[in-house]
Amino acid sequence: MKNTIDNIKSEAKFNPTSIKSIYRFDRNSKISYWLLGILFFLIIVLFLPWTQNISSSGSVTSLYQDQRPQQINTINPGRIAKWYIKEGDIVKKGDTIVELADTKDDYLDSNLVERTRDQVVSKEQKLIFYREKINAIESQINAVENNRDLKITSLENKLEQIKRKIIGDSSEVVAAEVDYKIAVEQLTRGKQLYSQGVISLVEYERRTNQSNKTMAILTEKQQKLLNTRQELNILKIDISSAKQDANDKIFKSRSEIATSMGEIAGTDGELAKNKNILANYITRGSQRWLIAPQDGQIIKAKKSGINEIVKEGDMIVEMVPTKVNNAIELFIEPMDLMLIQPGQRIRLVFDGFPAIVFSGWPENSYGTFPGKILMVENNRNENGKFRILVIPDEKEKKWPVELKIGTGAKGFALLKTVPIWYELWRQINGFPPDYYKIKESTKKTK
Repeated sequence: MKNTIDNIKSEAKFNPTSIKSIYRFDRNSKISYWLLGILFFLIIVLFLPWTQNISSSGSVTSLYQDQRPQQINTINPGRIAKWYIKEGDIVKKGDTIVELADTKDDYLDSNLVERTRDQVVSKEQKLIFYREKINAIESQINAVENNRDLKITSLENKLEQIKRKIIGDSSEVVAAEVDYKIAVEQLTRGKQLYSQGVISLVEYERRTNQSNKTMAILTEKQQKLLNTRQELNILKIDISSAKQDANDKIFKSRSEIATSMGEIAGTDGELAKNKNILANYITRGSQRWLIAPQDGQIIKAKKSGINEIVKEGDMIVEMVPTKVNNAIELFIEPMDLMLIQPGQRIRLVFDGFPAIVFSGWPENSYGTFPGKILMVENNRNENGKFRILVIPDEKEKKWPVELKIGTGAKGFALLKTVPIWYELWRQINGFPPDYYKIKESTKKTK
């Protein structure tokens, strides 16, 4: 006989309570209530706020160029003589990294700096000699001018004396001419008187003698006057000769001064050249040692071993500075560029730091760090995106101190807060997020 429900119920060995607990043939379903509740919950969720965002990836970098990894290159070619560090060492500013040795023949002399300095000293002494020579020549010129002035003054005084002597001699000539004229007249009258027998022969001879004597005196006085005038002319020639001789000596001395000045100018040029060479040698000698420009860690050594030849500008090691102002570089799609502007808030997730991210509810995320956009580049990068720099937001949580340059980072640029139904509608239709501007403070500063 087939078993049915009725048969089962009629049998006394089955407990009716157990049957009611197992089978639901006489119960009402509550699925509709659950569906209505879920539908009501979903409707409420659709009106919850949702923060639109733009996600992008990047890495940790430095805000300043001098804090980023840098190469330490050689300035002069040479060979590696000694290493003072190894990869991974922490160095201080001024620490020696490697010592180089010159390989060019021009710099192999160990006393090159001292010999060049001797050349500089020799040129300086040569300049001193020429300047002393110029001073001596100028003193000589002054002596010649003084001697010339004294001599000319003496000759001019003598010239005045001769001029006065000429005046005296001229007066004597005039007096002698008067005497001679009188003697000639007396002789003429004496000749008439003698022919008339008035005077004796003796008197006539006396008058003749007197006439000859006055004539001789006149001739003497005239000759004396001529000699004095000749002395005057000679004295004038002496004065001109003294001036000419002095001028010749002065012109010759000035020519020597000009020659010495030319030598000084040439020596000055050679001295400047030698000083430049000396400074280059000293600087080159100090550049044999590569010095750490700032505190940091040596991470890469491109050269190894001893006596390895390096060229000018070759990279020796790479160094990461110890003090770094961290910043994040992110790359934004060109389509989202208009939604990004300086000062905008952003949430960051760093590699190695656990985080639970709710992109639409940033306040409920865990392990994220705040930041704000400092700069948006105006030029597209090689990857076809635009780079932005993000700095810490000092008003909120600080970034981890363990961050290293190059650590991966992911950013969420926070945009406008909208209902979830609006965000779903936007995503379905492929519309971009809503664009908005940061509200600037309108308060006036007193």
